[in-house]
Amino acid sequence: MSGQDGVMEGELERYLGNTIRELRRAHGLTIADISERADISRGMLSRIENGQTATSLDALSRIARALGVSLSALFKNYEAEGGGAQLIKAGESMEVARRGTRSGHTYHLLSYQQGPSKQFEPFLITIEHESATFPVFEHPGTEFIYMLEGRIEYRHGKTVYDLEPGDSLTFDGNVPHGPDKLTQVPIRFLSIIIYPEQPAE
Repeated sequence: MSGQDGVMEGELERYLGNTIRELRRAHGLTIADISERADISRGMLSRIENGQTATSLDALSRIARALGVSLSALFKNYEAEGGGAQLIKAGESMEVARRGTRSGHTYHLLSYQQGPSKQFEPFLITIEHESATFPVFEHPGTEFIYMLEGRIEYRHGKTVYDLEPGDSLTFDGNVPHGPDKLTQVPIRFLSIIIYPEQPAE
């Protein structure tokens, strides 16, 4: 086996391990669940998920059946052109409705179709006009805001932060948050929500 083949083999093992783990978590299954259904030891399944060992097609077929997918589904995106990256060209992001839409906020989703479980959502939010009413948000995970244009007073819980271009704010999304005062419009900022990982077990 050449060195190049070894690199490719390792790459395939990592890809399969990640795919199996993501599918398992998406179905709310533990390593023990799949181990029992596929008749593979927990230790071996853990090594497979971590890309630490090669495995036979027979074992992969049993894992796929335990996950409720076909064997081919495990390889579906391997060697996809561009390595699975997603490019959203300027002006092509998807405008979506959110709670703030009624208050004149425009939300453009900058990435989508991320697979079986949603890991994060990046938005470009634009507020063109002053508003008397503001939405209040609560959601799982962590939110990161980066100001691009304008000034805004942004509330998180009982604290209000004065944000201007170049400022960033990171906070727990479970705590009520949202705009408190539009100091200078138009306002544009990036909002990236990182959702908590589903438990491995």
